Amino acid sequence: MTPQRVSLITLGVDDLDRARTFYEALGWAPAQVTPGIVFFQLDGQALGLFGRAALAEDQGRPEVPLGTGAMTLAQNFSDRAAVDAAFAQALAAGATALKPPEEVFWGGYSGYYADPDGHVWEVAHNPFITLDPDSGRFTLPVAS
Repeated sequence: MTPQRVSLITLGVDDLDRARTFYEALGWAPAQVTPGIVFFQLDGQALGLFGRAALAEDQGRPEVPLGTGAMTLAQNFSDRAAVDAAFAQALAAGATALKPPEEVFWGGYSGYYADPDGHVWEVAHNPFITLDPDSGRFTLPVAS
């Protein structure tokens, strides 16, 4: 059986230096930098930035243009003020606002932005989920 986990998220980017600068402006520190790829350590997983063409080549399909926007990466915060602050920091770092944070139909508060390569991020507060106060770890409640 395959374990139910994600170990590494790799984003294809057009300009590695620009992408690295963007994530560093969010306050993220690279954990490992090698020629052509930058890794950021997350809680229990990592985020990699890899040239878009090199990523397609690594996947064995260099003729396929890799796109963005078909999925969303999300960060959850303990309150609405933290969501607003994260959204503002992303815009100051060069993100494009897609939807400013607002109350949403499911009872939470969220907004969306795109990083300089078009990868979509959601910043959200979910009042029905408790985040670990030290790590910010998000754990879904067990369904009954």
